[in-house]
Amino acid sequence: MRDIRPAAVAGLFYPDDAVALAREVSGYLDGVPVPAGLHPKALVAPHAGYVYSGPVAARAYALLAPWRNRIRRVVLLGPAHRVWVDGLALPGVDAFETPLGQVPLDQAAIASLADLPQVVTSPAAHAGEHALEVHLPFLQTTLDAFRLVPLVVGGASAEAVAEVLDRLWGGEETLIVVSSDLSHFHAHDFASRIDQDTARAILDLDPHLVGEQACGAHPLNGLLLTARRRGLKPRLLDLRNSGDTAGDRDRVVGYGAFAFMETGHGHDLRTHP
Repeated sequence: MRDIRPAAVAGLFYPDDAVALAREVSGYLDGVPVPAGLHPKALVAPHAGYVYSGPVAARAYALLAPWRNRIRRVVLLGPAHRVWVDGLALPGVDAFETPLGQVPLDQAAIASLADLPQVVTSPAAHAGEHALEVHLPFLQTTLDAFRLVPLVVGGASAEAVAEVLDRLWGGEETLIVVSSDLSHFHAHDFASRIDQDTARAILDLDPHLVGEQACGAHPLNGLLLTARRRGLKPRLLDLRNSGDTAGDRDRVVGYGAFAFMETGHGHDLRTHP
């Protein structure tokens, strides 16, 4: 019998009914302008409730449509919100489940990390964690069959995360996704200024973000370090906050969508489309 990590936030962050969920995700994706020629190796997208961050996440996931049958593995990293871990935590299961079905884990890829001391197994870190789960319905909608390497990132340096990413880098069959919101609980205009500065740091591939800038700073710094070393080209796809989407403007959460292209894949377009 397979060991399944069931959906923990269906009905809270997104619909728990498969038909309603598919309709909502498709609604966010429909009509998103997709610049020609962008072939992302990595994405950064937010992880709040869909009513708040879904439109921003869709700007990243819409880029996958031309590559849906080529991407076969997704390395998904996000911050630890509920159970802290030292390093990067695997879930110790065979598959993740959402209302749209099960996503099998890439056991061969996971086995390739066995000798890295910063990689641990912690079912508890994954059990109630939303930061990875909310991305799965978008991935299930935009990709054909794929396998998952899910990593909750706690106290891990940029170098430690980069070592894991290098081990899993692969070719065009592998997509890396970092889950991160940006600033938290400031007034709209002040938050916008903070997030604009954070976006500039991301576009400069500066791997020194802190938690006040991005709650996923640890996995994001690892991606930025790897992107700098490998010559990836960043693009800002969207930058908004909950006051722009569905919330009030007194205490907002920032959201950004970014894509990173390998040299020779797509364009180096560093500004908002």
